[in-house]
Amino acid sequence: MAEIQTPLNDSDTLERPSPGDWLQEKQIKVYTDKVVLDLPGASWAKFTNSNSMDPLFDDTANAIEVHPAHPEDINVGDIISYRSASGLIVHRVIEKGLDTEGVYYLVKGDNNTAADSNKVRFEDIVGVVVAIVY
Repeated sequence: MAEIQTPLNDSDTLERPSPGDWLQEKQIKVYTDKVVLDLPGASWAKFTNSNSMDPLFDDTANAIEVHPAHPEDINVGDIISYRSASGLIVHRVIEKGLDTEGVYYLVKGDNNTAADSNKVRFEDIVGVVVAIVY
């Protein structure tokens, strides 16, 4: 019978890029009857059932996103929604680079085996996911 290997401690686990801190604790107010997020420029987002971001979220989840002011605001680990030829896509930034056309982002669904085939440009970005509500 094979032995199951588990990490001995937190330092034995792989650190992966996480989304940036777009929402500070002081911007979150929790009351007995409601939750208020003080987040200028926020918009509500819903997902389609593509399974590309499973298990993080599925089509029944809701999200809050903000439109970044500058290309520098978006970093590896952030989850962005962007316009593509096939519609609106929500994937995680896995690489950020600079080429002759400017800043670009390579993105990938968490549940996908390969990155999306195109470079995402800042002008195609609709928003950065800052909260997921299940």
